[in-house]
Amino acid sequence: MKTHETIYLKDYKKAQFIVDEVDLTFDIREDQTKVTSILKIHKNLDIAGEKTSLVFDKGDFKIASVIANGMLLLPGEYEAKNEYFKIARTPDTFDLEIITILKPWENTSLEGLYQSGNILCTQCEAQGFRKITPFPDRPDVMAVYSCTIIADKTKYPVLLSNGNPIKSGNLDNNRHFVRWEDPFKKPSYLFALVAGDLAHISDQFKTRSGRIVDLKIYSEKENIDKCGHAMSSLKQAMEWDEKRFRLEYDLDLFQIVAINDFNAGAMENKGLNIFNSKYVLADPATATDEDFMNIQGVIGHEYFHNWTGNRVTLKNWFQLSLKEGLTVFRDQEFSSDLNSRGVKRISNVRNLRGHQFSEDSGPMAHPVRPESYIKMDNFYTMTVYEKGAELVRMIHQLLGEELFQKGMNLYFEKFDGMAVTIEDFVAVMEDASGLDLSQFKLWYFQSGTPAVIVTRSYDHQAKQLILNFEQKTLPDRNQTEKQALHIPVNFGIIDSNGNDITPVDKTLLELKSAKETFVFENISENSLPSLFRQFSAPVKIKTDLTNEELAFLMANDTDEFNRWDAAQTLFFNEITKLIHSIQANTELSVSSNLIDAFKKALQDQTTDKSFLAKTLSLPLETEIKNHFNLVDVNAIHKARLFLKKAIAGQLKSYFLNVIKVCSKSDPLSISHDAMANRSLKNLSLSYLGCLKEKGTIDLILKHYETALRESLPQILFLP
Repeated sequence: MKTHETIYLKDYKKAQFIVDEVDLTFDIREDQTKVTSILKIHKNLDIAGEKTSLVFDKGDFKIASVIANGMLLLPGEYEAKNEYFKIARTPDTFDLEIITILKPWENTSLEGLYQSGNILCTQCEAQGFRKITPFPDRPDVMAVYSCTIIADKTKYPVLLSNGNPIKSGNLDNNRHFVRWEDPFKKPSYLFALVAGDLAHISDQFKTRSGRIVDLKIYSEKENIDKCGHAMSSLKQAMEWDEKRFRLEYDLDLFQIVAINDFNAGAMENKGLNIFNSKYVLADPATATDEDFMNIQGVIGHEYFHNWTGNRVTLKNWFQLSLKEGLTVFRDQEFSSDLNSRGVKRISNVRNLRGHQFSEDSGPMAHPVRPESYIKMDNFYTMTVYEKGAELVRMIHQLLGEELFQKGMNLYFEKFDGMAVTIEDFVAVMEDASGLDLSQFKLWYFQSGTPAVIVTRSYDHQAKQLILNFEQKTLPDRNQTEKQALHIPVNFGIIDSNGNDITPVDKTLLELKSAKETFVFENISENSLPSLFRQFSAPVKIKTDLTNEELAFLMANDTDEFNRWDAAQTLFFNEITKLIHSIQANTELSVSSNLIDAFKKALQDQTTDKSFLAKTLSLPLETEIKNHFNLVDVNAIHKARLFLKKAIAGQLKSYFLNVIKVCSKSDPLSISHDAMANRSLKNLSLSYLGCLKEKGTIDLILKHYETALRESLPQILFLP
């Protein structure tokens, strides 16, 4: 069995040889694919003087020939193993031509060039390019690529690669070719090729500078009528990136290919994004609202990589979160700006708490920027992606939008066409803002989820609200001693009348020590703190808020996320109380404060309905169990159902009114308002359904039959 050695960041060395240009030719035949790679190479001047052999990464394939500066090398003049390709002596500057023989249909690793159904495609991130041709397969070797694809015209009428098509034509024996050139330097992991019998839809986008970009989305022919939403999402992403980040697309053509069996989910290859079909195709007859939203987000994410990942890439794979965390933040902002910011934030945090927090506390815990890895593919994790996005969001919180965008502009001005590090990114944010983020960088290097405990006191005579913060991160195998982190706390104060009375200079608190105290002057009695608004830091928050205070914040907090969080905490506390009553075999009851807060929220006509649907949804049983060391499955189920029935029974007339109001929207629309109405209507039906009364069951059946009849883009789902 093959064993992998551990790779350490401390052992990183610059590439010994730089590849300036890569010219590839793929000659696709029935029995094999011949790949001709012509490289322009020079020794790295930064390590000049060192006598080194040329050593490239290599996969398990046959090398047909090697030519250096026009001279055919004999087998004894180079060494070709399954892991590497080596030439002992080379000049400082030279051309290298290598011909390899591949059999894509036998490539079960699904890396490099492989066959998916009747389509040939590539997946080169993180280390798949070496399975095509010998190469320094690392992200800090950036070159200009051209690619010629030759294949049978009947079997492979569509031949795609990165960049712009500059030449095409017919050849003998029913064969044809297309030549592609990408003028921008890129690392090998961004190379892509697709060959197959595909259909496509076309559109155009006019950039802010007036350039016309051709847009094409390819799929298998039977799916082409389901690509319209993806095209709309792509144009939305291009427009948003210009408005929010002032980033314009740089090629004349942008292509997306949807493949049913593509293994990587989605891949941001320069100018040729490849997706699994589920992230592109949407049939209005069967796709849910969530499907439409997910497609919009994933299309945006891969497009946004054009600048954050492609134009500015990684010095080494330890910096993976530099492209992924930053781009996840950008796609989250994209979805937030186009839809409901509160709802998007709630969805992101539920995902973070439900998955990344457990990863951070388990045996696989690792920093956002790890110090070592055994197999790079194992580091495409929630920590690198989702927690990495939260770190970028905290920088945004600390700087504010204007200075953050100034930092992003400086990032692209300084590093366009380069491979850089997380430290480089943080440094430009410091330069743009004048802030010292040296302590903040610990977030990238220290694993674990901090717990922040907040306690209160009130000085009646001085009218002072006093908040004590304590942060603690538990030790783990990565660090036995954890240091205090720089934690931004987006903050507010709500008075007893429901007014936001936050002092203008206290909207952002910054924790930097293990224990800190903040004093707020001239605060009226019974005012409540609104902590970590918009979930301003990925921490576990523990407060001394009572159920009555949580109900008040659920109804009155001006921050949507904290209203939702108060509701979820209140629901959990109530369910926990019911669980204890069930286990003790005592009478069950539901707090009137919870019912009143729920009713007030349900009657709120000014709040986004999609937000209300999120806020008024009970925690799932799987979420509830995470709070218990010993899980009583039956008690959890009974307690949650009892609470749901109690709410539905006492607020039945209010739910019926919501259903009536929300039924007025266009059932075929996928606008935000239409989706919001459907989500709140479905939630109301879900509550009433648990009563199992004839009238409500009839209402649910009518809703289901209407959905089938009108091909509503939402399948009934009762949480």
